[in-house]
Amino acid sequence: MSHAAGPQSFGRVDDDGTVYVRTSEGERAVGQVPDVSGEEALEFFVQRFRSLETEVDLLESRLTSGTLTPENARKTAVKLRSSISSANAVGDLAGLVSRVDALAPDIEAKAEHKREQKAEAQAAARAAKEEMVARAEAIAAGNDWRGGVNKFRNLLEEWKKLPRIDHATDDALWHRFSSARTTYTRRRKAQFAEQNAQRDQARRAKEAIIEESRPLANSTDWGPTARDFRDLMARWKAAGPAPREVDDKLWKEFRAIQDTFFNARTAAMNEQDEEFRGNQTAKEELLDAAEHQILPVSDIAAAKDQFRAFLEKFNEIGKVPRDAMRRIDARVRDLEQKVHSAEQAEWKRTDPQARDRAADTVNMLSVQIEKLEADAARAEAAGKEKDARKTRESIETYQTWLAQAKKALDEFSG
Repeated sequence: MSHAAGPQSFGRVDDDGTVYVRTSEGERAVGQVPDVSGEEALEFFVQRFRSLETEVDLLESRLTSGTLTPENARKTAVKLRSSISSANAVGDLAGLVSRVDALAPDIEAKAEHKREQKAEAQAAARAAKEEMVARAEAIAAGNDWRGGVNKFRNLLEEWKKLPRIDHATDDALWHRFSSARTTYTRRRKAQFAEQNAQRDQARRAKEAIIEESRPLANSTDWGPTARDFRDLMARWKAAGPAPREVDDKLWKEFRAIQDTFFNARTAAMNEQDEEFRGNQTAKEELLDAAEHQILPVSDIAAAKDQFRAFLEKFNEIGKVPRDAMRRIDARVRDLEQKVHSAEQAEWKRTDPQARDRAADTVNMLSVQIEKLEADAARAEAAGKEKDARKTRESIETYQTWLAQAKKALDEFSG
């Protein structure tokens, strides 16, 4: 850094070799250098000044670049100022002190900026910890017994990465976080203890069901025993899961007992079905004849008599195989429904009240159409084309309804 006058101009050498530095307070002896010339002695102390000057340059540079914290810069400036003030060196010591003093506002500005950054970081850390505490308390109040452990572990790792905030707030938030984790742990242990008790109770219930089912395995009372097994299955499901290590074993044992019974029943039913094939053929032939005789229904009374006669013969024939039951029953219901529908249609056709209602509807719609036609004519005469057009549209709608009403009335005259 250049100056108006060189460092040498701030010093002199006495005849006895003593070197002095000039300051605002006067001259001050800084020392002697034996066995050298006056110029060399003066240069020795000038170099000391240049070393101090280099330290000031370095402080300015590090402060500008931000490689030195404001706290360390302040400490360095105080120490350097003291060194310069009392230095045994030749140069503009007052100017060098002024340069150090001139750094004070910049140091303070950087310190203030750092305080602001710290405050922002503290606020962000506080907000993050408050949010983590809220999440922890939500987990503690929930029932995620499997995933909650990992969630708390992850939250704790996040917590450790955050900086501490003021002691009181940090301790209060940590207390809430820790309490939430403790609450969750206690509730989780209680839940698993309750689950273990329930599963042990389920194990005992399922073992009892298995013992009840053993005598049923070889029963040939197919219907009641099948219902007994359905009841036992309902109780099995209601019992809930047993401990994992025994639940599958208990189920396999219970299922094997059921299979013994139901396989035997299936074999017996299959054998019985073969015996019922003849009944199936007889019922299907009877149905063919009845459908041909009764349908389509033209005489209601005759159709009802024919259906009753068919039903008596149909019921006298024994059971049919299971695979044919639904199909044959569906045909019987369909035949019965067609006879019933024909009877209902005939009753409706001959119902005088319904015919009167249909006639009233025709008359009402006809009157309304006449009224609308008169309105349309008046509107056209008055030049109100828009009103006339809307009225004509309404007439078309009423005419559609009238056609439907006349069709319904015609059915009563059929």
